[in-house]
Amino acid sequence: MIQPFFIGDKEIHLPFIQGGMGVGISLSGLASAVANEGGIGVISSAGLGLLYRQSPRDYLKDCIWGLKEEIRKSREATRGNIGVNIMVALSNFADMVRTSIAEKADFIFAGAGLPLDLPSYMTTDSKTKLIPIVSSARAAKIICEKWLSNYNYLPDAFVVEGPKAGGHLGFKPDQIEDENYELEKLIPAVLEVTSDYKNIKVIPVIAAGGITTGEDIYRFIQLGASGVQMGSIFVPTNECDASEEFKQIYLHSSKADLMIIQSPVGMPGRAFSSDFLKNVNKGIEKPISCPYKCIKTCDYTKSPYCIMKALYNASRGRMNRGYAFAGANAYLADKLRSVKEVIFRLKEEYDVVYNAGMLPNTQE
Repeated sequence: MIQPFFIGDKEIHLPFIQGGMGVGISLSGLASAVANEGGIGVISSAGLGLLYRQSPRDYLKDCIWGLKEEIRKSREATRGNIGVNIMVALSNFADMVRTSIAEKADFIFAGAGLPLDLPSYMTTDSKTKLIPIVSSARAAKIICEKWLSNYNYLPDAFVVEGPKAGGHLGFKPDQIEDENYELEKLIPAVLEVTSDYKNIKVIPVIAAGGITTGEDIYRFIQLGASGVQMGSIFVPTNECDASEEFKQIYLHSSKADLMIIQSPVGMPGRAFSSDFLKNVNKGIEKPISCPYKCIKTCDYTKSPYCIMKALYNASRGRMNRGYAFAGANAYLADKLRSVKEVIFRLKEEYDVVYNAGMLPNTQE
């Protein structure tokens, strides 16, 4: 039986964290559905200014308004735990963090860069938990040292994202298929880091990247993880906020369709192949301006395309003008399900492996 765990004083009844997927893939619809099942639902803050356009148009202000609206909608739909995923690489990272804290999001998940100043945004009455997303023990150690030294604060948990994840990956291209960087080796290494601080604070470790079955979940919990983060498995669900056309890509693609791309963010990423990406490789796509200035590291004069526009177009179903990020096992999706059905199946699969694993002990 799957056990709950705590992040600080917050009990997570079901140790499933729904990955934050942007632009417009995981919003209040998906997040509240996962939270209602006892897990942590996560809103992606990326590109919300494209989804919430006010007049006069101001992308950065629209992002703030959009995040407030998504958190509000989530609170109306669930009493469960809601988090916000915020990329460190976003130019409005600070605005998104401040807004999440002001709107009393339960958690902030910060990745795509090291969130070294994240605790500086906390207010005296804030109860939002801060969770960095890392891809190495070294990154976890650096964050712990910096936060403790500068803010007398330690992470409330870590998400450890391996090379089988979808979206942006914290690895060099030649590390993605290297077994020395697989998640099964990253989890114990990060647990060693967190154990150094156990006398100060319990820091749960959450496994992420390519987790698809109850057997996967069991394996990582046996390795010492307190829970798992899953993104791709929740895309082909009724509650996912993406368009039906986007979901169909997951349902009708094969393993051969997955590819590693170089994102304008400056990191490699895993995505399903598309005509748009083929045109990128041919040099056909090229941004003529940068209306949003959404990524700190992006120089539109050197970038092959605008990633925010591409991801936004895909989420709205315009697949000829964008593409779908996806985890290494996303191609296994076979039908559209409800979030409740997905979680029920995962729990059933977990129980089968758990009970089989316990049999030798019960016979002694």
